[in-house]
Amino acid sequence: MRNLTLVLVLASIVVMEGQSSLSPSLQVNLERLFPIASSFSEKEGTPPHFKAYGADRKIIGYAFWTTELEPLERGYDGPIQMLVGIDLDAELTGIIVIRHHEPYGYFSIDMPDYSMQFLQKSIRDRFRVGADIDAVATATITMRSATRAVRNGARRMARRFLVPDRAK
Repeated sequence: MRNLTLVLVLASIVVMEGQSSLSPSLQVNLERLFPIASSFSEKEGTPPHFKAYGADRKIIGYAFWTTELEPLERGYDGPIQMLVGIDLDAELTGIIVIRHHEPYGYFSIDMPDYSMQFLQKSIRDRFRVGADIDAVATATITMRSATRAVRNGARRMARRFLVPDRAK
């Protein structure tokens, strides 16, 4: 009986080894940020982040929640939760707006055009609303706050995890 219990425990460990405990919606969003990734880590570290791995199990990028980094950026009506991806060349792989309570978000930060502006944007860019980020006039506070959260978060992640000569 003891041997059977040991075999069952070992078998469950082997099965669980290849499975992710990330929620299905988080898994889908991480895959949107890193379409070529073969797997993702659990959230870990300081600042909190997810690692994206290529087929060879090497890190290809990092993802983070804007609401888990200090200082917390607030929009007009509270924090704007976005999932942001950054690759090893210090370029954004994208942003996904997850949750907000902004009165004008439905035609500003929720629009696909807002998120698309960040695709392959270097963390060294200015991130200035009205200059290199298109603005919606009635959603200025929301747009500026969301843009700062992406810029500051991505730069913080790059300082912490990217090798200086790769961050060009």
